[in-house]
Order: sequence, then structure tokens, then C-alpha cells
Amino acid sequence: MGATDGDKGDGGTGRTTEAGGGATDVTGTTGATGAGSSPAGGQWFPPEWAGRIRALWAGELVPPEPRRAATVMLLRDGPFGGAPVEVYLLRRRASMAFGAGAHAYPGGGVDPRDEEWDDAAGWSGPDRSRWAARLGVSESVAQSIVCAAVRETFEESGVLLAGPHGGGVVADTTGDDWEVDRRALVDRELSFSDFLARRRLVLRSELLAPWTRWITPEFESRRYDTWFFVAALPVGQRARNASTEADRTLWTAPGEAYAGYRRGELLMMPPTAATLRELAESVGSAEPEAVRTVADGRDLSPVLARTRREDGQIVIHWPGYEEFEKRMPDPDAGGGAEERR
Repeated sequence: MGATDGDKGDGGTGRTTEAGGGATDVTGTTGATGAGSSPAGGQWFPPEWAGRIRALWAGELVPPEPRRAATVMLLRDGPFGGAPVEVYLLRRRASMAFGAGAHAYPGGGVDPRDEEWDDAAGWSGPDRSRWAARLGVSESVAQSIVCAAVRETFEESGVLLAGPHGGGVVADTTGDDWEVDRRALVDRELSFSDFLARRRLVLRSELLAPWTRWITPEFESRRYDTWFFVAALPVGQRARNASTEADRTLWTAPGEAYAGYRRGELLMMPPTAATLRELAESVGSAEPEAVRTVADGRDLSPVLARTRREDGQIVIHWPGYEEFEKRMPDPDAGGGAEERR
């Protein structure tokens, strides 16, 4: 999952853009209403989770197989080229079946054709074997994940991490001909490698760096095994709300966005809030291009929620991310504590 610049707003909301252009302040408009409450204020929390967790414990719910997905944290210099860096976020429409109203990064599910490759389409940077070793998957799966990260970023923000043979990155993707191809990709009328081959472009995998991996909880009805990447916004390109899934986008400092989440002003799922906090803590005054170096060596072991019964409550927790722990009444509890998957 997806600008033009407006003024820097207060309350951690940063600079925001409507789908049709024009900057708008969204302070106070994106609280967690309709999605349950949480200790962190802006944590996305579907009210049906409690019932689904009890059904999972009772053996009445079979966890769906998670679909592979990729998402990209686009970064750029802060205002006037200063620190801290800014990250690009979009807000998912209230009509979305998954993550409605939540802020997220451009990204989405792997298309089966992302594992295919037209020999006329170029690939630069680490080869498939190196990506496979880093992500802990087969070469074909590694290719599909990297391809999905670049494709989904283009589909949802108009930013394309590709360039001509011989080096460089495409400088402008805003023309009508680009929009025709982008729509064909969204509608799955065109594979990404065919798109690159048609335009004689090379996928610049070296512009991506893997940051973390999260798997949707077993009790969710829609599950994703998602790799999060960081990438600097290419010089000359401009992010825009090209996605039909988002109603707003914003550029903001990671620390400001996380603070807005803590105050309940920006609704987020745990992976988004966690990566914003990690960026704020790890990047500091680093330039966007240097963030890929910060990402090197990060642990990519998947983060998966666990559940337990404790003192008459259902407890959801994400190992290593205690700030997202959620407690709910459990009418079926018999006392004591019991750890569950």
C-alpha cells in the first residue's frame, strides 16, 4: 500500500495531500473511531478479533494461508534539505475491507507473474541468489517479492525504481503514456517485467533495502506475509496519490508520525507504527540514501502476534513489541494464564 507539498502541520501530521491535489491539514481527523481502542491511542483494532481468537482456540477457525506481500517506506530529505528525513504515508479509505482508515506505506500482494521474467527486462543490483539469501526464501520467491515492492510502489505512488540500461533512474512518470501503463499494471493486464521490457528499463533492486518482516495474526480473515523495504525517493520524481485505495497522503518525519499515532491522531496497524518508531530511533540525521546502510544486517525474522488467556482476559502481544499489547474481556476464561498461538 500508496504529492505535492503543503505547509508543515502541527500535531505530527506533516504535509498532506488530497487525491485531487492541494494541501490540507488533517490534524484530528484520523482517530481510531470505528476500529476499537488501544493503549497507544491510534492502534487499528477490529472489534471482531476477540470472537475470532476464541474460535481459533476452540479449533473452530482455520487460519488462512498468508499471502506474500511487499511494502516500501519511501524517504526524502526534510524541509529545505534538512534533517530529519521524511517518510511517505497514505491513508486507506474507510471502505476498504482490510485496514480501513489506517495509515500505511505503498505496497501490496505479490502477483504470481512477479515470479516470471522477460529476458528483455533488465535487473541491476544484487542478483536473485543474494536476495534469496537475505530474505531467506527461494530465488524465484525473492524475485517476486522485490518485483512486487517496485511494482506496487509505482502503482500506488507513481514512483518508479527503474531506469534505462547503463544507469540512472527514470526522472518523470507523470505523462499520459505512463498513466496508461500504470493502469494496465493495476488491472493485471500487463506484467511488470513486460512493462519494463516494453520501455527498455532496468529494475534497480539496489535502491531497495529490506527493513523488517511482519505476518498478519492467525486469527485475521485476511493474512499477509509482508516484507518492508526502505528506498530513497529518486531525484526528479514526485510521489502522488495514484491509488484508488487511499483518500489522503502525507510526507512527515517518522518521529512526528509516531507521536501522532501515540496521541490517537493517526490510525495505524502495529507494523506501520513500529517501523516509524524504528526509523526515528535508527536514522537520526542520516540522509535518505544512507538509510539503506542502516538497514544492512537488520533481523528479518518474521514478527507474528501471539495470544494468551490471563486473569479473565484475552491478551494479544507481538514479541519484541510490547507497546502494542492489547487486552480484552474473555467471558470463557477459567482463570490463570495460558499461552496460545
